[in-house]
Amino acid sequence: MYCCKFQIWLRKPEVVKKNVFLYCHIYHMDNITDWQVLCTSKNVRCKSKLAGVNRLRNSRLIGAKELPPPYPNGWYGILESSKLKAGESTHMSCLGEHLIIYRSQGNKIYILDAYCPHLGANLGIGGRVVGDNIECPFHQWSFRGSDGVCTNIPYSTCVPPATKIKKWTSTEVNGFVFVWYSVEGSEIPWAIPKSVEVESNKLIYHGRNEFYVHCHIQEIPENGADLAHFRAIHNDNIVAECRNRKKNLLHWLGYHQWQASWSPLEDRHIAETRLNHIFKLFGKIQCFSMDVIGKQIGPAYVHLVLHSPTFGNFQIFQTITPVEPLLQKVVHRFYASRFMAPIMKFLIFGETVMFERDLNIWNHKMYRNNPMLLMEESSLKKFRKWYAQFYTVNSKSFQLETNTNW
Repeated sequence: MYCCKFQIWLRKPEVVKKNVFLYCHIYHMDNITDWQVLCTSKNVRCKSKLAGVNRLRNSRLIGAKELPPPYPNGWYGILESSKLKAGESTHMSCLGEHLIIYRSQGNKIYILDAYCPHLGANLGIGGRVVGDNIECPFHQWSFRGSDGVCTNIPYSTCVPPATKIKKWTSTEVNGFVFVWYSVEGSEIPWAIPKSVEVESNKLIYHGRNEFYVHCHIQEIPENGADLAHFRAIHNDNIVAECRNRKKNLLHWLGYHQWQASWSPLEDRHIAETRLNHIFKLFGKIQCFSMDVIGKQIGPAYVHLVLHSPTFGNFQIFQTITPVEPLLQKVVHRFYASRFMAPIMKFLIFGETVMFERDLNIWNHKMYRNNPMLLMEESSLKKFRKWYAQFYTVNSKSFQLETNTNW
């Protein structure tokens, strides 16, 4: 469980030397000691972590009976490529599964179920990468990454037939390691489009931000089709506090204007949001404009292409990883040309502020299965019909997944 408290701070990334970026830090509940104060909207002091967690959960109606299945079928970017070097492995809990992700000595990514079929050791905690195999830390049973089959037991002359662990379909593209999740075993994964500019290093990595959002996964991409919310939440400039407009004099520095549209594309698993953005200084002088094309590729991945007549082109990749049924990890990675390094710090800060405004809504709203939509909100209805394709008859319900986890 996470405490929704944010800090924006500067840090040097491992993959880009001498380049700082803005990072949104989340406090994990395990890092909060019993004597520390857990702040809620009412500033209530909680004497223990358990009391704090229970208060956060009980202070909100989530609409559990109306929620769709928590894990739609599709590709999920569960790890950034730069966080796993050749010969390294890591354990990850997401999508209701426990996985080990490792990179072979030949730089190939493999994803398997985390627990050894022998006595249940977690291969991701202390497991050793040997060639293309992962070796269990408990008894050194070795499993092949390509199919999960056990290939060696050091103290036995034979390996029991059919000794294997589940191998997950995976791919690595645009700076992320993706895993294919589907409850329908016969479903064929679609290809994730590569960014030509990123692959050719025409655009390089400039930074990232990271958020934990307490909501259903569908709520986040649905924002792209909620055209009316841009004016309500995102018109205020990034140094103004949008919730206290009358009290904040910085509001008069200027405001943003948005024109937006949403539509599904011919590839049925892709939808597109188009945005035209301008900023008016003091509400009169147009000093910045930008066109945005955001492609929602499956249930949990967005590729944003942004063009500014002033600064040129840059791209943002967004991944959503369901850590729990109602806890989403959201990562944005930013790419632009080298000469844009100074301005990218400000653009990352601006995107972080804008996303935090949405996060403040998501963290406290309930899900409405049958919302009262107006004629002007037809795009929301179209989005839900489009997104429903990622749920199938065998998808686990929210109630079943929650009961299983507990």
